[in-house]
Amino acid sequence: MQPEKELQLRLRFYKTSTKSVEDIIKTCDALKDEVAPDFHIKYMENHIWLNIGARRREKHSPHLHVELDKMEDGNTAVNGLFGPDPVLWTMFMFLHFIVAGVFIIFLMIAYSKWTLEQNFGFDIVIMTLMIGCWAALYYIARTMRRKGIPQMHELEDLMDRILS
Repeated sequence: MQPEKELQLRLRFYKTSTKSVEDIIKTCDALKDEVAPDFHIKYMENHIWLNIGARRREKHSPHLHVELDKMEDGNTAVNGLFGPDPVLWTMFMFLHFIVAGVFIIFLMIAYSKWTLEQNFGFDIVIMTLMIGCWAALYYIARTMRRKGIPQMHELEDLMDRILS
C-alpha cells in the first residue's frame, strides 16, 4: 500500500488470508504480549484494532481497524481501515460541522439581505473565511497523515505478521 499517493484521508485496503478467523484471533492473542510495549492489540469477535503503544504514540499516530469475514471457499476476507486517533477524528469532525454550520447560517443571512436589497458584503466575507477554515482543516489533516505514514507502515507489517 502506498499512502503517500492516496487522496482520501482514511485509507482502506482489502486482502484475502488463507487462515480462518479463529486462527487469526489466536495469533493476535499470542502476539499481544510479545509486542505489548510498542503496539496495543484489541480484538472482539471478528474485529481487530491495532494501535501504537502509549510510549510511542504521538498526536499524528494512526490506528488500524481490521474486519475479518469468512468467505465461502474457507479463506478470510480482510478489510482494513487506517485512521487517526478516534478522539482526534471526533474533534476534526466537530470542527468541520461548526465551520459548515457557520457557513450555512451566513449563507441564509446573505440570501435574506440580498432579497431585501441590503448590503451583504460582511456575510460574504464570513463565508469566505469559513471556506478558508475548511481548507486549513484539510491541510492540517493531510499533514498529520503524512507524519503518521511511517507508523502506518509499522501497523501494516504487524497486521501482515498476524495474517501470515
